[in-house]
Amino acid sequence: MSELEDRLQHDLTTAIRSRDEVAAATLRMALTAVKNQSVAGTEAKELTDDEVVLVLGREAKKRRESAQAYDDAKRADLADRERAELVVLAGYLPAPLSDDELAGLVTTAIADAGVGAGEGMRGMGAVMKVLTPRVAGRADGSRVAAAVKAALA
Repeated sequence: MSELEDRLQHDLTTAIRSRDEVAAATLRMALTAVKNQSVAGTEAKELTDDEVVLVLGREAKKRRESAQAYDDAKRADLADRERAELVVLAGYLPAPLSDDELAGLVTTAIADAGVGAGEGMRGMGAVMKVLTPRVAGRADGSRVAAAVKAALA
């Protein structure tokens, strides 16, 4: 069991003992998602902390999107629940990148990918391939893509 997965399990026990229903439900969901990821594919494997962070990042993204959908449907009670779950998950994710940090990583990735100024959007795939592992779990993919597009334009 990875260190982060072990921490999730320990925090779940603490949340259950303290009767924190939101945290307990969220951590159960997170551990289930981690377990599902570990047995996905042809062979079960032990996830690393980085892989667990990616799983938690996907779960956090689901919560953000669900909260927005509930807001659009005028269901504030359900949107608040999703946001409360997102707060719990955010405690296990690395700090998000600021706009300046993301811009610096994009500039570095463009140079590392060897994309010239004249290539424009044709070089976006190469830049994203270099940049995606560097920002994993710290920035939303659509935000990263927008930053790369702006830099290449």
